[in-house]
Amino acid sequence: MLSLIRLPRVFTINQVPKVFHEDSIISGYRHPRSSATDCILSLFQLTNETLNIWTHFLPTWYFLWKLVTVVLMQAAWQDSFTWPLLIFLFSCCIYPLASSCAHTFSTMSARARHICFFFDYGALSFYSLGSAIIYSAYIFPDKWVNGLFHQSYIPIAVFNTVICTGLACYSRLGLPFLQYNHDIVKRFPECQSPRFSKFLRVVAFAYPYLFDNIPLFYRVFLCVGEGCTDNDTNILHYNHIALAFLTGFLFATHLPERLAPGSFDYIGHSHQLFHVCGILGTHFQMKAVEQDMVTRRPWLLEHSIPVTFSNSVGAALLCLVLNLTIIILFSLPLLSAPVCQEKKCRKSPKKTSAKVCPCC
Repeated sequence: MLSLIRLPRVFTINQVPKVFHEDSIISGYRHPRSSATDCILSLFQLTNETLNIWTHFLPTWYFLWKLVTVVLMQAAWQDSFTWPLLIFLFSCCIYPLASSCAHTFSTMSARARHICFFFDYGALSFYSLGSAIIYSAYIFPDKWVNGLFHQSYIPIAVFNTVICTGLACYSRLGLPFLQYNHDIVKRFPECQSPRFSKFLRVVAFAYPYLFDNIPLFYRVFLCVGEGCTDNDTNILHYNHIALAFLTGFLFATHLPERLAPGSFDYIGHSHQLFHVCGILGTHFQMKAVEQDMVTRRPWLLEHSIPVTFSNSVGAALLCLVLNLTIIILFSLPLLSAPVCQEKKCRKSPKKTSAKVCPCC
C-alpha cells in the first residue's frame, strides 16, 4: 500500500523562489506551490522541514497530556490558585502546535508562508504571556511580592505581547496597507534587508523573554539574604535558563549549517536544534513552576497578590484577541492582493521565479 503513495519531490535552493530560501540550507526544499495533501505527505519523507515539524508536533501531545492531567486531577476550575498553571500549560500546547502547522503548510504559496508564520509568532507571544502569568503567581522572590513591580508586571507583559507579535510580523513584510505593494514580493524588510529582518525578529522575542524573567534572574542570580526564596527548585530554573539562552543563540547564529552549508540540510541544522532546546527548556520551566507552586502555596496564599480572573484568564483572553487582531491586520493585504494565473503558478520551481509569478 505504501508503495502506491507517491511522495512529492524535493528541490535545491536555486529551484525555489527567494522567499523560501533558508540561510545555508542548500537542498531538501518542497515545491513552493504544494497542495495541502503534498504538505501532509511531506511529513513522511525527509526534507529540510521534516524534523522541524516533528520536533514540535510530538511535544504538543505531551503538554496536552499535562494540561488534561491538571484539569482532571486537581479540580483546577474550582481552585483559582491553579489558573495560572492552566494558562501556562495551554500556551505550551499552542506554540509548538502553531509552529508545526506553520512549517507543514508554509510551502503552499508565498502568502501562505507569511500568514502561517504570523500565527507562529502570535503563539510564541502568547507563550511569553503564559510564562509571565505563572511567574507572577508562583516565582516572584519573597521580598518582591506585592511590590510596585509585581502589581504592574502583568499589564506590562500584556503590552509586551502586542509589541512582540507586531514587531515579528513587521519583520517579514513591513507595515500592512502602507508598505505592502501589489506584487507582494518586494517587501521591507525581509526581502530588501534580510539581516535587519532577522535582527528585528530576535529583538521581538528576546525583549519579552528578558522582561518576563526579571524576577527569576534576580531570585537565582542576584538576591542574597532573607526573602530570596532559595529552595530546591532553583536548579530546575538554572536548567531552563541555560536552555533558553542556547535556544536564542541557535536561532540568531544559524550554527552549525553556516559553518558547512549543505551538510546539515536534513538533520542537525540550527532550527531543529532550536526546536529541541526550546521544548526541553519549556519542560524544565514547567517542572520548576509546578514545584514552586506546591512548595510555596501556603506562604503565597497569605502574602501574595490574589489570583483573580483579570490577572490570569482575563489577561490571557485579552492577549489572544490582540494577537489575532494584529495577525488579521497583517494578513488582510496578502489575502486581498491579486492572484497570479494558476497556469503560471503551477509551473515547476525551476521555471518559476519571482519575476514571472510574483505572488507565488
